[in-house]
Amino acid sequence: MVESTGEPRETGNTMEPHFEEVQAHYDLSDVFFGLFQDPSRTYSCAYYERDDMTLGEAQMAKIDLALGKLDLQPGMTLLDIGCGWGSVMQRAVEKYDVNVVGLTLSKNQAKFVQELLDGIDTDRTRRVLLRGWEQFDEPVDRIISLEAIEAFPQERYAPFFKACHSFLPSGGRFVIQAILGHPLKRWPELGIPIVMSDLKFMRFIAKEIFPGGSVPCDDDIIGLSADAGFSLEQKQLLNEHYVRTLDTWAEALEAHHDEAVAATSEEVYQRYMKYLVGCSDFFKRGISELGQFTLTKA
Repeated sequence: MVESTGEPRETGNTMEPHFEEVQAHYDLSDVFFGLFQDPSRTYSCAYYERDDMTLGEAQMAKIDLALGKLDLQPGMTLLDIGCGWGSVMQRAVEKYDVNVVGLTLSKNQAKFVQELLDGIDTDRTRRVLLRGWEQFDEPVDRIISLEAIEAFPQERYAPFFKACHSFLPSGGRFVIQAILGHPLKRWPELGIPIVMSDLKFMRFIAKEIFPGGSVPCDDDIIGLSADAGFSLEQKQLLNEHYVRTLDTWAEALEAHHDEAVAATSEEVYQRYMKYLVGCSDFFKRGISELGQFTLTKA
């Protein structure tokens, strides 16, 4: 059963999650997102381990890549922060025989995921909480978070890593996947010209697609996680894989134009096409990167 926010327990943390801003994106329409996602509804960069992989196969390869870095053992409890439509949690239960807890701020996702997990034949616990990490204070053995940090305001990054550190035992592991940007002042040294069209697209993303969010840079992940007590074990870049993922999503959405408009509107369809095509261009030109980081707690 989905657990709502209720009354947050006293943890010394008075921050409230940004429910409205996240729901503005993810509660748009499950039907709409399903038109371009793979059948597992995974909404993050896929991993094309082989060139001949379908999107669905590449998404499962990405999930296995990330879960494989956690050293999961049967009976452990895995926390998925920003659990999306539940594909990572489902795979973790079925492949690694673990208990799972998912956090989401999306009502649509919470309902979908709980129904998905309730259908798994297992004695392991499977919970979806309609709350943010700011309202969570349970001990867990491992943490995974795939492209959720981009929905946080930048000032939440440091408290986020501190909270994750507090959830884990000594020897705990945390895999975080994030879209990365570069500070504007570094663009010239990276050979990236500063042009108005790129700045306008960044404002479009911040205003129209992920309101309230921010894209971290490499130093945010590595530096702030270290400040919280984590050690960086591995960083893996998957930039070219996101180009293919975004292009595949855009092709699928374009092919389902009429259904997309019926589920939402022409304006929403055009907005998301602009988002998917523009983001692919950013990854192709090195303005954006995609990193998967493995963090450990001593």
